[in-house]
Amino acid sequence: MSAKSLMIQGTSSHAGKSILTTAFCRIFASRGYRTAPFKSQNMSLNSFVTALGEEVAVAQAVQAEAAGTALEVEMNPILLKPIEHRKSQVVLMGRPVETMDVYGYDSYKSLAWDTVRKAYESLAGRFDVIVIEGAGSPVEMNLKARDIANMKVAEMADAPVILVTDIDRGGIMASLVGTMELLEPEERKRVMGFVINKFRGERRLLDSAVDFIEHRTGKPVLGVIPYLEELGILSEDSVSLEDVRPQGQKGEGKGKVRIAAIRLPHISNFTDFAPLEMEKEVSFEFVRRPDELNGRELIIIPGSKNTISDMNFLRKSGFVEKIIEMKSSGTRILGICGGYQMLGREVRDPDHVESEEESIQGLGLLDAVTVMEKEKRTIRVKARPLADTAFFKKEEVYTGFEIHMGQTTSKNSPLFRLEESNQLDGSVSEEGLVMGTYLHGLFDNDAVRSRIIQFFSQSTTTSTPSAFSFQEIKAQQYDRLARAVSQNLDIPAILNKMGL
Repeated sequence: MSAKSLMIQGTSSHAGKSILTTAFCRIFASRGYRTAPFKSQNMSLNSFVTALGEEVAVAQAVQAEAAGTALEVEMNPILLKPIEHRKSQVVLMGRPVETMDVYGYDSYKSLAWDTVRKAYESLAGRFDVIVIEGAGSPVEMNLKARDIANMKVAEMADAPVILVTDIDRGGIMASLVGTMELLEPEERKRVMGFVINKFRGERRLLDSAVDFIEHRTGKPVLGVIPYLEELGILSEDSVSLEDVRPQGQKGEGKGKVRIAAIRLPHISNFTDFAPLEMEKEVSFEFVRRPDELNGRELIIIPGSKNTISDMNFLRKSGFVEKIIEMKSSGTRILGICGGYQMLGREVRDPDHVESEEESIQGLGLLDAVTVMEKEKRTIRVKARPLADTAFFKKEEVYTGFEIHMGQTTSKNSPLFRLEESNQLDGSVSEEGLVMGTYLHGLFDNDAVRSRIIQFFSQSTTTSTPSAFSFQEIKAQQYDRLARAVSQNLDIPAILNKMGL
Protein backbone atom coordinates (compact mmCIF):
# COMPACT_ATOMS: atom_id res chain seq x y z
CA MET A 1 0.00 0.00 0.00
CA SER A 2 1.41 3.38 -0.98
CA ALA A 3 -1.44 5.86 -0.62
CA LYS A 4 -1.59 8.38 2.20
CA SER A 5 -4.85 8.28 4.11
CA LEU A 6 -7.11 10.43 6.25
CA MET A 7 -10.16 9.17 8.15
CA ILE A 8 -13.23 11.18 9.11
CA GLN A 9 -15.15 9.85 12.09
CA GLY A 10 -18.08 11.43 13.93
CA THR A 11 -19.48 11.72 17.40
CA SER A 12 -22.82 10.48 16.03
CA SER A 13 -24.66 9.67 12.84
CA HIS A 14 -25.13 12.69 10.59
CA ALA A 15 -22.45 14.72 12.36
CA GLY A 16 -21.04 15.66 8.95
CA LYS A 17 -18.73 12.76 8.09
CA SER A 18 -19.99 12.31 4.56
CA ILE A 19 -19.91 16.01 3.69
CA LEU A 20 -16.44 16.50 5.20
CA THR A 21 -15.18 13.44 3.33
CA THR A 22 -16.60 14.93 0.12
CA ALA A 23 -14.85 18.23 0.86
CA PHE A 24 -11.47 16.57 1.40
CA CYS A 25 -11.89 14.53 -1.78
CA ARG A 26 -12.32 17.82 -3.66
CA ILE A 27 -9.47 19.53 -1.80
CA PHE A 28 -6.92 16.79 -2.43
CA ALA A 29 -7.99 16.34 -6.05
CA SER A 30 -7.64 20.10 -6.67
CA ARG A 31 -4.05 19.87 -5.39
CA GLY A 32 -3.26 17.27 -8.02
CA TYR A 33 -3.48 14.10 -5.92
CA ARG A 34 -5.21 11.05 -7.37
CA THR A 35 -7.89 10.76 -4.71
CA ALA A 36 -10.42 8.08 -3.83
CA PRO A 37 -13.11 7.86 -1.13
CA PHE A 38 -13.54 4.74 0.99
CA LYS A 39 -16.24 3.58 3.37
CA SER A 40 -15.96 -0.03 4.47
CA GLN A 41 -19.60 -0.44 5.45
CA ASN A 42 -22.53 1.81 4.66
CA MET A 43 -26.17 1.37 5.64
CA SER A 44 -28.34 3.11 3.08
CA LEU A 45 -31.40 2.79 0.90
CA ASN A 46 -29.90 5.31 -1.52
CA SER A 47 -27.58 3.51 -3.89
CA PHE A 48 -25.84 4.00 -7.19
CA VAL A 49 -24.33 1.74 -9.85
CA THR A 50 -20.73 1.62 -11.04
CA ALA A 51 -19.85 1.39 -14.73
CA LEU A 52 -19.49 -2.36 -14.22
CA GLY A 53 -22.99 -2.70 -12.76
CA GLU A 54 -21.99 -3.00 -9.08
CA GLU A 55 -24.18 -1.42 -6.40
CA VAL A 56 -22.68 1.02 -3.89
CA ALA A 57 -24.00 3.73 -1.58
CA VAL A 58 -24.81 7.05 -3.23
CA ALA A 59 -22.59 8.87 -0.70
CA GLN A 60 -19.48 7.23 -2.15
CA ALA A 61 -20.71 8.02 -5.66
CA VAL A 62 -20.91 11.68 -4.66
CA GLN A 63 -17.45 11.59 -3.09
CA ALA A 64 -15.91 9.96 -6.15
CA GLU A 65 -17.52 12.61 -8.34
CA ALA A 66 -16.10 15.34 -6.11
CA ALA A 67 -12.67 13.71 -6.43
CA GLY A 68 -13.01 13.62 -10.20
CA THR A 69 -12.51 9.87 -10.35
CA ALA A 70 -14.57 6.99 -11.67
CA LEU A 71 -16.73 5.23 -9.10
CA GLU A 72 -15.46 1.76 -8.13
CA VAL A 73 -17.04 -0.91 -5.98
CA GLU A 74 -13.87 -1.01 -3.83
CA MET A 75 -14.86 2.43 -2.51
CA ASN A 76 -17.81 0.84 -0.65
CA PRO A 77 -17.25 -2.93 -0.35
CA ILE A 78 -20.18 -3.50 2.04
CA LEU A 79 -23.63 -1.97 1.61
CA LEU A 80 -26.45 -2.84 4.02
CA LYS A 81 -29.95 -2.14 2.71
CA PRO A 82 -32.56 -2.29 5.49
CA ILE A 83 -35.73 -4.16 4.61
CA GLU A 84 -37.88 -4.72 7.72
CA HIS A 85 -38.09 -6.77 10.91
CA ARG A 86 -34.52 -5.67 11.74
CA LYS A 87 -33.13 -7.35 8.65
CA SER A 88 -30.97 -5.98 5.86
CA GLN A 89 -29.94 -7.13 2.45
CA VAL A 90 -26.15 -7.50 2.53
CA VAL A 91 -24.48 -6.30 -0.66
CA LEU A 92 -20.84 -7.43 -0.84
CA MET A 93 -18.61 -5.92 -3.54
CA GLY A 94 -21.65 -4.64 -5.34
CA ARG A 95 -23.63 -7.89 -5.41
CA PRO A 96 -26.36 -9.03 -2.99
CA VAL A 97 -25.33 -11.94 -0.78
CA GLU A 98 -28.44 -12.59 1.29
CA THR A 99 -30.79 -10.99 3.79
CA MET A 100 -29.47 -11.16 7.35
CA ASP A 101 -30.51 -10.09 10.80
CA VAL A 102 -27.98 -8.48 13.14
CA TYR A 103 -26.86 -11.81 14.58
CA GLY A 104 -26.37 -13.38 11.19
CA TYR A 105 -24.40 -10.39 10.00
CA ASP A 106 -22.22 -10.42 13.11
CA SER A 107 -21.23 -14.00 12.26
CA TYR A 108 -20.56 -12.96 8.68
CA LYS A 109 -18.25 -10.07 9.58
CA SER A 110 -15.01 -12.06 9.60
CA LEU A 111 -15.49 -12.86 5.91
CA ALA A 112 -16.68 -9.31 5.27
CA TRP A 113 -13.58 -7.86 6.95
CA ASP A 114 -11.28 -9.77 4.64
CA THR A 115 -13.16 -8.23 1.71
CA VAL A 116 -12.82 -4.76 3.25
CA ARG A 117 -9.07 -5.17 3.65
CA LYS A 118 -8.58 -6.35 0.08
CA ALA A 119 -10.74 -3.54 -1.30
CA TYR A 120 -8.74 -0.91 0.57
CA GLU A 121 -5.42 -2.41 -0.52
CA SER A 122 -6.58 -2.31 -4.12
CA LEU A 123 -7.35 1.41 -3.89
CA ALA A 124 -4.20 2.20 -1.94
CA GLY A 125 -2.07 0.66 -4.65
CA ARG A 126 -3.60 2.87 -7.35
CA PHE A 127 -4.30 6.24 -5.70
CA ASP A 128 -2.20 8.88 -3.95
CA VAL A 129 -4.73 9.73 -1.23
CA ILE A 130 -7.62 7.77 0.31
CA VAL A 131 -10.22 9.73 2.27
CA ILE A 132 -11.98 7.27 4.58
CA GLU A 133 -15.42 7.82 6.06
CA GLY A 134 -16.43 6.17 9.31
CA ALA A 135 -19.93 5.07 10.29
CA GLY A 136 -22.06 6.28 13.18
CA SER A 137 -19.93 6.71 16.29
CA PRO A 138 -16.69 4.83 17.02
CA VAL A 139 -17.71 4.30 20.64
CA GLU A 140 -21.03 2.48 20.52
CA MET A 141 -19.89 0.15 23.28
CA ASN A 142 -22.40 -2.59 22.51
CA LEU A 143 -21.02 -2.75 18.95
CA LYS A 144 -17.43 -1.61 19.31
CA ALA A 145 -15.78 -5.01 19.65
CA ARG A 146 -17.28 -6.07 16.31
CA ASP A 147 -17.05 -2.69 14.55
CA ILE A 148 -15.47 -2.93 11.09
CA ALA A 149 -16.18 0.65 10.00
CA ASN A 150 -14.26 2.92 12.38
CA MET A 151 -11.06 2.50 14.39
CA LYS A 152 -10.30 -0.95 12.98
CA VAL A 153 -10.24 0.62 9.53
CA ALA A 154 -8.09 3.52 10.72
CA GLU A 155 -5.57 1.06 12.15
CA MET A 156 -5.56 -1.01 8.96
CA ALA A 157 -4.91 2.09 6.84
CA ASP A 158 -2.62 3.70 9.43
CA ALA A 159 -4.78 6.79 9.02
CA PRO A 160 -4.88 9.87 11.26
CA VAL A 161 -8.45 10.51 12.38
CA ILE A 162 -10.43 13.74 12.42
CA LEU A 163 -13.43 13.62 14.76
CA VAL A 164 -16.32 15.79 13.58
CA THR A 165 -19.31 16.92 15.65
CA ASP A 166 -22.49 18.79 14.74
CA ILE A 167 -22.98 21.90 16.90
CA ASP A 168 -26.41 22.49 15.34
CA ARG A 169 -27.63 19.45 17.28
CA GLY A 170 -26.07 20.67 20.53
CA GLY A 171 -23.98 18.94 23.19
CA ILE A 172 -20.66 19.10 21.35
CA MET A 173 -18.45 19.25 24.44
CA ALA A 174 -20.05 16.19 25.99
CA SER A 175 -19.91 14.44 22.61
CA LEU A 176 -16.25 15.16 21.95
CA VAL A 177 -14.99 14.62 25.48
CA GLY A 178 -17.17 11.54 25.95
CA THR A 179 -16.01 9.99 22.68
CA MET A 180 -12.35 10.52 23.61
CA GLU A 181 -12.92 9.04 27.06
CA LEU A 182 -14.46 5.89 25.61
CA LEU A 183 -11.71 5.28 23.05
CA GLU A 184 -8.82 3.00 23.97
CA PRO A 185 -5.49 4.79 24.66
CA GLU A 186 -4.01 3.71 21.30
CA GLU A 187 -7.14 4.88 19.51
CA ARG A 188 -6.94 8.30 21.18
CA LYS A 189 -3.41 8.72 19.86
CA ARG A 190 -4.73 8.26 16.34
CA VAL A 191 -7.15 11.22 16.68
CA MET A 192 -5.32 14.27 15.36
CA GLY A 193 -8.02 16.79 16.24
CA PHE A 194 -11.63 17.91 16.02
CA VAL A 195 -13.88 19.72 13.57
CA ILE A 196 -16.97 21.57 14.77
CA ASN A 197 -19.57 21.49 12.02
CA LYS A 198 -22.60 23.66 11.15
CA PHE A 199 -21.83 26.63 13.39
CA ARG A 200 -24.18 29.62 13.18
CA GLY A 201 -23.15 32.99 14.51
CA GLU A 202 -19.96 34.80 15.53
CA ARG A 203 -16.91 32.55 15.61
CA ARG A 204 -15.43 34.31 18.65
CA LEU A 205 -18.40 33.17 20.72
CA LEU A 206 -16.91 29.67 20.55
CA ASP A 207 -13.50 30.62 21.93
CA SER A 208 -14.19 29.47 25.48
CA ALA A 209 -15.69 26.19 24.24
CA VAL A 210 -12.65 25.54 22.06
CA ASP A 211 -10.32 26.28 24.98
CA PHE A 212 -12.24 23.84 27.18
CA ILE A 213 -12.20 21.06 24.59
CA GLU A 214 -8.50 21.44 23.88
CA HIS A 215 -7.56 21.63 27.56
CA ARG A 216 -9.73 18.65 28.51
CA THR A 217 -8.70 16.35 25.66
CA GLY A 218 -5.19 17.54 24.78
CA LYS A 219 -6.22 17.61 21.12
CA PRO A 220 -6.62 20.68 18.91
CA VAL A 221 -9.80 21.96 17.35
CA LEU A 222 -8.69 22.03 13.72
CA GLY A 223 -11.47 24.33 12.65
CA VAL A 224 -15.08 25.44 12.81
CA ILE A 225 -17.17 25.05 9.65
CA PRO A 226 -20.06 27.49 9.31
CA TYR A 227 -23.57 26.32 8.52
CA LEU A 228 -23.71 26.29 4.73
CA GLU A 229 -27.17 27.20 3.48
CA GLU A 230 -28.58 25.42 0.44
CA LEU A 231 -25.60 23.14 -0.05
CA GLY A 232 -26.50 21.17 -3.18
CA ILE A 233 -24.71 17.97 -2.20
CA LEU A 234 -26.34 14.73 -1.16
CA SER A 235 -24.92 13.85 2.21
CA GLU A 236 -24.77 10.62 4.24
CA ASP A 237 -28.11 8.93 4.51
CA SER A 238 -29.92 6.19 6.38
CA VAL A 239 -33.41 4.81 6.56
CA SER A 240 -34.77 8.14 7.75
CA LEU A 241 -35.71 10.58 5.01
CA GLU A 242 -36.29 13.30 7.58
CA ASP A 243 -32.62 13.24 8.56
CA VAL A 244 -31.30 13.67 5.06
CA ARG A 245 -33.62 15.67 2.89
CA PRO A 246 -31.49 17.00 0.02
CA GLN A 247 -30.48 20.53 0.93
CA GLY A 248 -29.25 22.23 -2.17
CA GLN A 249 -30.36 25.04 -4.45
CA LYS A 250 -33.99 24.54 -3.51
CA GLY A 251 -36.77 26.32 -5.28
CA GLU A 252 -39.04 28.60 -3.31
CA GLY A 253 -41.67 25.90 -2.84
CA LYS A 254 -44.10 28.17 -4.68
CA GLY A 255 -43.30 27.12 -8.24
CA LYS A 256 -46.08 26.90 -10.78
CA VAL A 257 -45.57 23.18 -11.34
CA ARG A 258 -46.86 21.25 -8.33
CA ILE A 259 -45.33 17.79 -7.92
CA ALA A 260 -45.61 15.34 -5.03
CA ALA A 261 -43.82 12.07 -4.29
CA ILE A 262 -45.44 9.69 -1.82
CA ARG A 263 -43.36 9.07 1.29
CA LEU A 264 -43.39 5.28 1.32
CA PRO A 265 -42.33 3.50 4.54
CA HIS A 266 -39.57 1.65 2.62
CA ILE A 267 -38.73 4.44 0.18
CA SER A 268 -35.42 3.97 -1.62
CA ASN A 269 -33.33 6.28 -3.79
CA PHE A 270 -35.26 9.35 -2.69
CA THR A 271 -32.21 11.26 -3.91
CA ASP A 272 -33.78 10.81 -7.37
CA PHE A 273 -35.84 13.91 -6.59
CA ALA A 274 -33.10 16.34 -5.51
CA PRO A 275 -32.96 18.01 -8.97
CA LEU A 276 -36.73 18.61 -8.87
CA GLU A 277 -36.42 20.24 -5.45
CA MET A 278 -33.85 22.62 -6.88
CA GLU A 279 -36.05 23.87 -9.71
CA LYS A 280 -37.53 27.28 -8.97
CA GLU A 281 -40.44 26.59 -11.31
CA VAL A 282 -41.37 23.50 -9.31
CA SER A 283 -43.11 23.12 -5.98
CA PHE A 284 -42.01 19.65 -4.87
CA GLU A 285 -42.93 17.84 -1.66
CA PHE A 286 -42.88 14.37 -0.12
CA VAL A 287 -46.38 13.66 1.19
CA ARG A 288 -47.61 11.28 3.86
CA ARG A 289 -51.40 11.63 3.58
CA PRO A 290 -53.76 11.21 0.63
CA ASP A 291 -55.28 14.68 1.11
CA GLU A 292 -51.85 16.22 0.54
CA LEU A 293 -52.12 15.13 -3.10
CA ASN A 294 -54.87 17.66 -3.77
CA GLY A 295 -53.90 20.20 -6.39
CA ARG A 296 -50.86 18.28 -7.63
CA GLU A 297 -50.27 18.08 -11.34
CA LEU A 298 -47.89 15.15 -11.13
CA ILE A 299 -47.87 12.36 -8.53
CA ILE A 300 -44.77 10.20 -8.29
CA ILE A 301 -44.64 6.79 -6.64
CA PRO A 302 -40.93 6.36 -5.86
CA GLY A 303 -38.69 3.34 -5.49
CA SER A 304 -39.17 0.91 -2.62
CA LYS A 305 -37.04 -1.69 -0.90
CA ASN A 306 -40.21 -3.66 -0.17
CA THR A 307 -42.76 -3.20 -2.92
CA ILE A 308 -45.40 -5.53 -1.49
CA SER A 309 -45.28 -3.97 1.97
CA ASP A 310 -45.46 -0.46 0.53
CA MET A 311 -48.35 -1.44 -1.74
CA ASN A 312 -50.18 -2.58 1.39
CA PHE A 313 -49.40 0.82 2.90
CA LEU A 314 -50.91 2.62 -0.10
CA ARG A 315 -54.09 0.58 0.23
CA LYS A 316 -54.47 0.83 4.03
CA SER A 317 -53.73 4.56 4.14
CA GLY A 318 -56.24 5.49 1.44
CA PHE A 319 -53.67 6.45 -1.21
CA VAL A 320 -54.99 3.91 -3.72
CA GLU A 321 -58.47 5.46 -3.90
CA LYS A 322 -57.02 8.97 -3.98
CA ILE A 323 -54.55 8.20 -6.78
CA ILE A 324 -57.25 6.55 -8.90
CA GLU A 325 -59.60 9.47 -8.26
CA MET A 326 -56.98 12.04 -9.27
CA LYS A 327 -55.95 10.09 -12.34
CA SER A 328 -59.62 10.03 -13.40
CA SER A 329 -59.66 13.82 -13.19
CA GLY A 330 -56.58 14.16 -15.40
CA THR A 331 -53.67 14.15 -12.93
CA ARG A 332 -50.55 12.46 -14.30
CA ILE A 333 -48.96 9.56 -12.42
CA LEU A 334 -45.34 8.41 -12.69
CA GLY A 335 -43.93 5.31 -11.02
CA ILE A 336 -40.20 4.72 -10.65
CA CYS A 337 -38.81 1.22 -10.02
CA GLY A 338 -40.91 -0.15 -7.13
CA GLY A 339 -43.43 2.59 -7.89
CA TYR A 340 -43.66 1.27 -11.45
CA GLN A 341 -44.32 -2.22 -10.10
CA MET A 342 -47.15 -0.90 -7.90
CA LEU A 343 -48.84 0.74 -10.90
CA GLY A 344 -49.50 -2.67 -12.45
CA ARG A 345 -52.27 -5.18 -11.85
CA GLU A 346 -50.29 -7.54 -9.64
CA VAL A 347 -46.94 -8.06 -7.91
CA ARG A 348 -45.97 -11.69 -7.34
CA ASP A 349 -43.27 -12.94 -4.98
CA PRO A 350 -43.28 -16.75 -5.30
CA ASP A 351 -39.81 -17.14 -3.78
CA HIS A 352 -40.52 -14.68 -0.93
CA VAL A 353 -37.71 -12.37 -2.00
CA GLU A 354 -39.29 -9.39 -0.22
CA SER A 355 -42.33 -10.62 1.65
CA GLU A 356 -44.15 -13.58 3.17
CA GLU A 357 -47.03 -12.78 0.82
CA GLU A 358 -46.89 -14.57 -2.54
CA SER A 359 -48.85 -11.94 -4.44
CA ILE A 360 -50.66 -8.67 -4.03
CA GLN A 361 -52.99 -6.59 -6.16
CA GLY A 362 -51.47 -3.40 -7.55
CA LEU A 363 -53.08 -0.10 -8.48
CA GLY A 364 -54.17 -1.49 -11.85
CA LEU A 365 -53.35 1.73 -13.70
CA LEU A 366 -51.04 -0.18 -16.04
CA ASP A 367 -51.78 -3.57 -17.58
CA ALA A 368 -48.61 -5.05 -16.13
CA VAL A 369 -47.56 -7.90 -13.83
CA THR A 370 -44.30 -8.02 -11.86
CA VAL A 371 -42.64 -11.21 -10.63
CA MET A 372 -39.98 -10.80 -7.95
CA GLU A 373 -36.75 -12.69 -8.64
CA LYS A 374 -33.74 -13.46 -6.50
CA GLU A 375 -31.27 -12.02 -8.98
CA LYS A 376 -30.88 -8.25 -8.81
CA ARG A 377 -30.47 -6.19 -11.97
CA THR A 378 -27.93 -3.38 -11.51
CA ILE A 379 -26.84 -1.50 -14.62
CA ARG A 380 -26.21 1.97 -15.99
CA VAL A 381 -28.27 2.68 -19.08
CA LYS A 382 -28.95 5.14 -21.87
CA ALA A 383 -32.64 5.24 -22.68
CA ARG A 384 -34.26 6.53 -25.85
CA PRO A 385 -38.04 7.22 -25.81
CA LEU A 386 -39.99 5.13 -28.30
CA ALA A 387 -42.57 7.87 -28.83
CA ASP A 388 -43.22 11.45 -27.88
CA THR A 389 -45.03 11.69 -24.55
CA ALA A 390 -45.79 14.50 -22.14
CA PHE A 391 -42.29 14.39 -20.61
CA PHE A 392 -40.10 12.51 -23.08
CA LYS A 393 -39.16 13.17 -26.72
CA LYS A 394 -38.03 10.59 -29.29
CA GLU A 395 -34.94 12.49 -30.43
CA GLU A 396 -33.50 12.68 -26.90
CA VAL A 397 -31.40 10.16 -24.96
CA TYR A 398 -31.50 10.00 -21.15
CA THR A 399 -28.94 8.50 -18.81
CA GLY A 400 -29.94 6.60 -15.68
CA PHE A 401 -29.46 3.34 -13.84
CA GLU A 402 -31.50 0.34 -12.78
CA ILE A 403 -31.47 -1.40 -9.37
CA HIS A 404 -34.30 -3.89 -8.93
CA MET A 405 -35.12 -7.52 -8.21
CA GLY A 406 -38.34 -7.89 -10.18
CA GLN A 407 -39.20 -8.35 -13.85
CA THR A 408 -42.28 -6.61 -15.23
CA THR A 409 -44.32 -7.82 -18.19
CA SER A 410 -46.65 -5.20 -19.62
CA LYS A 411 -49.32 -5.14 -22.33
CA ASN A 412 -49.05 -1.36 -22.49
CA SER A 413 -46.74 0.42 -24.90
CA PRO A 414 -43.14 0.48 -23.67
CA LEU A 415 -41.63 3.81 -22.72
CA PHE A 416 -37.92 3.46 -23.57
CA ARG A 417 -35.50 1.38 -25.56
CA LEU A 418 -32.15 0.86 -23.83
CA GLU A 419 -29.37 1.61 -26.27
CA GLU A 420 -26.72 -0.89 -25.22
CA SER A 421 -28.93 -3.95 -24.80
CA ASN A 422 -31.82 -3.02 -27.13
CA GLN A 423 -34.17 -4.04 -24.28
CA LEU A 424 -37.45 -2.27 -23.63
CA ASP A 425 -38.22 -0.45 -20.38
CA GLY A 426 -41.30 0.97 -18.78
CA SER A 427 -44.92 1.39 -19.81
CA VAL A 428 -47.30 4.19 -20.73
CA SER A 429 -51.08 3.88 -20.46
CA GLU A 430 -53.26 4.22 -23.54
CA GLU A 431 -54.41 7.75 -22.71
CA GLY A 432 -50.89 8.76 -21.66
CA LEU A 433 -51.69 9.82 -18.08
CA VAL A 434 -49.81 6.98 -16.36
CA MET A 435 -46.16 6.09 -16.93
CA GLY A 436 -43.77 3.72 -15.20
CA THR A 437 -40.06 3.04 -15.58
CA TYR A 438 -37.21 1.24 -13.84
CA LEU A 439 -34.84 4.15 -14.49
CA HIS A 440 -33.40 5.92 -11.48
CA GLY A 441 -31.68 9.25 -12.06
CA LEU A 442 -34.18 10.42 -14.68
CA PHE A 443 -34.44 13.90 -13.18
CA ASP A 444 -30.67 14.34 -13.32
CA ASN A 445 -31.28 14.84 -17.04
CA ASP A 446 -31.87 18.56 -17.60
CA ALA A 447 -34.01 17.82 -20.66
CA VAL A 448 -36.48 15.74 -18.63
CA ARG A 449 -37.02 18.47 -16.05
CA SER A 450 -37.33 21.00 -18.87
CA ARG A 451 -39.99 18.93 -20.60
CA ILE A 452 -41.97 18.55 -17.38
CA ILE A 453 -41.85 22.26 -16.63
CA GLN A 454 -42.65 23.12 -20.22
CA PHE A 455 -45.61 20.74 -20.35
CA PHE A 456 -47.27 21.94 -17.17
CA SER A 457 -46.44 25.58 -17.84
CA GLN A 458 -48.27 25.30 -21.18
CA SER A 459 -45.17 26.93 -22.64
CA THR A 460 -44.90 27.26 -26.40
CA THR A 461 -41.26 28.28 -26.34
CA THR A 462 -38.66 25.90 -27.70
CA SER A 463 -36.06 27.19 -25.25
CA THR A 464 -35.14 25.19 -22.17
CA PRO A 465 -37.23 26.31 -19.15
CA SER A 466 -34.97 24.43 -16.71
CA ALA A 467 -33.21 27.00 -14.55
CA PHE A 468 -29.89 25.21 -14.35
CA SER A 469 -27.56 22.46 -15.46
CA PHE A 470 -27.56 19.85 -12.71
CA GLN A 471 -23.98 18.81 -13.47
CA GLU A 472 -22.76 22.40 -13.35
CA ILE A 473 -24.58 23.06 -10.09
CA LYS A 474 -22.99 19.98 -8.51
CA ALA A 475 -19.51 21.05 -9.61
CA GLN A 476 -20.08 24.55 -8.24
CA GLN A 477 -21.25 23.19 -4.91
CA TYR A 478 -18.28 20.82 -4.59
CA ASP A 479 -16.02 23.83 -5.12
CA ARG A 480 -18.03 25.92 -2.67
CA LEU A 481 -17.79 23.20 -0.03
CA ALA A 482 -14.05 22.74 -0.58
CA ARG A 483 -13.46 26.50 -0.24
CA ALA A 484 -15.47 26.70 2.99
CA VAL A 485 -13.54 23.80 4.53
CA SER A 486 -10.16 25.07 3.31
CA GLN A 487 -10.83 28.55 4.70
CA ASN A 488 -11.94 27.31 8.11
CA LEU A 489 -9.67 24.32 8.79
CA ASP A 490 -5.94 24.08 9.45
CA ILE A 491 -5.20 22.34 6.16
CA PRO A 492 -1.37 22.62 6.46
CA ALA A 493 -1.50 20.78 9.81
CA ILE A 494 -3.64 18.05 8.29
CA LEU A 495 -1.34 17.64 5.30
CA ASN A 496 1.68 17.51 7.57
CA LYS A 497 0.09 14.82 9.73
CA MET A 498 -0.66 12.78 6.62
CA GLY A 499 2.91 13.08 5.39
CA LEU A 500 1.97 15.12 2.31
